[in-house]
Amino acid sequence: MNPQLRRSLLDFGPLLLFFIAYRLFDLFVATGTIMVTAVAAVVVGYVLDRKLHPLPLVTAIIVVIFGGLTLYLNDKMFIKIKPTMIYGLFAVVLLGGLWFKRPFIKTIFGTALELDEKSWRSLTIRFAGFFGGMAILNELIWRHFSEKAWVNFHVFGAVALTILFCVSQVPFLMKHQIEKENE
Repeated sequence: MNPQLRRSLLDFGPLLLFFIAYRLFDLFVATGTIMVTAVAAVVVGYVLDRKLHPLPLVTAIIVVIFGGLTLYLNDKMFIKIKPTMIYGLFAVVLLGGLWFKRPFIKTIFGTALELDEKSWRSLTIRFAGFFGGMAILNELIWRHFSEKAWVNFHVFGAVALTILFCVSQVPFLMKHQIEKENE
């Protein structure tokens, strides 16, 4: 199987199964489903690639913590704030990396992109701002809209916004891409 397709299935499979479980049952069953499938995706990813991918691992840990609180306390709020915590953590880590002069975006995309340090910094700030905005948006939606609207946003809206944001960065990347010299 194509490695990018496999990675996408491992990353988005738990979210899709969360949605299916929600539609068939309720938010508590969906929460248990995403907890099990997020951990399974990390394990399968490790078995196939022989390495732990940090973003799915951190996401799975947060899913287990907030999902566990949701189920143990019988309180849906915890699963609803889980995306806020993930997006907020990503924003803080990205900004923290800049503070310590280690842009983590460069670590993630460095093999695919060649940018100067100023461009890496700008891209990092853009992604941190996006994740911070997504954290705020998640809070607004779960607090002011129905549970069904939040689930639909979480599964479809957040993914669509992430894709749109990434696509919107292509002109910036094309403008600042450093051409590799022929050797």
